[in-house]
Amino acid sequence: MATPFSHSRYSRLIWHYGLLAVVMGLLAVCLLYPIYLTVRGGFYADPATRTGFTLSHAALAVQDPRLVTGLINSFKVATGTTLTAILIALPLAVLAANFNFPFKKFFGAVVLVPMILPPFVGALGMRALLGRAGAVNALTGLSLDILGDAKLLGVILVQSLALYPIIFLNATASLANLDPALNEAAENLGCGPWRRFFRITLPLVRPGLFAGGTIVFIWSFTELGTPLMFGYNDVTPVQIFNGLKEVENSAKPYVLTAIMLGAAVVLYLLGKVVFGGKGYAMYSKASRAAGEKTLTGARAWLATGLFALVCFTAVLPHLGVILTSVTVPGQWYETVLPTAFTGAHYVEALGAPDSFQSIKNSLFLATCAMVLDGVLGIAVAYLIVRTTVRGRGLLDALCMLPLAVPGLVMAFGYVAMSLRWPFGNGGPLTPFASIFAVDPSPFPFLIIAYATRRLPYIVRSTVAGLEQTSGELEEAAVNLGASRLTAIRRVILPLILANLIAGGLLVFSFSMLEVSDSLLLAQQTGDYPITKQIWAFMDRLGDGPYIASAMGVWGMALLTVTIFAASTLLGKKLGSIFRV
Repeated sequence: MATPFSHSRYSRLIWHYGLLAVVMGLLAVCLLYPIYLTVRGGFYADPATRTGFTLSHAALAVQDPRLVTGLINSFKVATGTTLTAILIALPLAVLAANFNFPFKKFFGAVVLVPMILPPFVGALGMRALLGRAGAVNALTGLSLDILGDAKLLGVILVQSLALYPIIFLNATASLANLDPALNEAAENLGCGPWRRFFRITLPLVRPGLFAGGTIVFIWSFTELGTPLMFGYNDVTPVQIFNGLKEVENSAKPYVLTAIMLGAAVVLYLLGKVVFGGKGYAMYSKASRAAGEKTLTGARAWLATGLFALVCFTAVLPHLGVILTSVTVPGQWYETVLPTAFTGAHYVEALGAPDSFQSIKNSLFLATCAMVLDGVLGIAVAYLIVRTTVRGRGLLDALCMLPLAVPGLVMAFGYVAMSLRWPFGNGGPLTPFASIFAVDPSPFPFLIIAYATRRLPYIVRSTVAGLEQTSGELEEAAVNLGASRLTAIRRVILPLILANLIAGGLLVFSFSMLEVSDSLLLAQQTGDYPITKQIWAFMDRLGDGPYIASAMGVWGMALLTVTIFAASTLLGKKLGSIFRV
């Protein structure tokens, strides 16, 4: 006869495995199925009827010089962006982790500012600053034109300045875990500072650099918005976007997306083998604060100056967006600053029917994604931290997969899903969820896309909170007669509330300014989120770019509040959210 203890234990196991099955099922439908549809779509013998199998479409794609050029250019953008971001972030991380210098805390916060402006929006500001008639050329007398001959350089520059904080956060977190005694021992043996850095510090932080670099590489390799803004069309993401109108009858967009996914996976695995390596366990983790050296004199101000220079350069796109948003059309041409200002663009950005509707849409979509991710994140984190069920490792890996899978692949997968039963071909759910119908309903797809793409943020944040909260508190509540759900609701959730809020803020803010999903899944004006409306304004003659900049400033303000709030709540653990 089963004892009460064993009965309770078996009941708990059933409940745990049931929850695991539900979560895995949701991830299979919302994450793996769209990826499968994207890959499978490139190999149908008849794309119109989606039957048969052939490799001919892929063979034709790799033989098309224009498509091959697009893939090579995407690789150039990703490589240039990642290397530039590392060159910017690594010196700053080493200084921040090892030394004290004037205004360190201030610059430690300001260095994260680029995260408040997606590259897609930052490109607006850089167009005004670095165009042929831009402010930089007017100030220096140069003739650099990122909208003409130097588009590749412009895309790399904007993306590097926007994404280096991801590497900075990962590198800083890795450096904080190093035992200072290792460097001290090498120093006592006569090892110089540069040799200590390359022989001790760099190998130990390499996994952290790889983690951040992977996110930056995949993000920039598949970034759609920035090349669009610069008119740099010879890259794979833009070629996929331009092929969207052929999606119902052609395999080419699917083939391109599958090739991009395959290239991203191969490059990630190659980097993992060559650069990733294994982490090195520390026998002790002495306080980094105790090991920090205080710089004095010229060295101290040199460190401060380096941070100031990077921060100033990084906020240039933000300044460009802000200045463009208050410029009278045509009054910032071959001058360092605009010659006439107006606030009318903000009135249009917040008051015009199309722009106001896009703000409402984004608020609704981001809120729904945040709530959905909140519920799912709690369930996933609980299974990972509080249970011993088999499959926890796979669940954790699946939840991190959206960081490694290009956003454009996911978005295209939802497009493919919308064309299939029960959504497409007159299926029963067509009136409720559709993209290409006469009267489309893309919101369900947008909500699921946003939630799936940003799930890693809430999972990592919630896992960090649970790991810091003793499971004995939950067991004590159960022993006092509370049900398991009551114990979680009344004891655990209040203790990890700060982590939930931080993860939720990140989900909300990044969903508000999501680019790939918004550009592909919203096809009619009334359904546009903010980023799709910004893109629509860019095509509007006259005041379009100025209104788009005003909307970008609104989004920038939103992300400023949420990023700093999340940073305050999570501290140095913020970097773990941006890690595959």
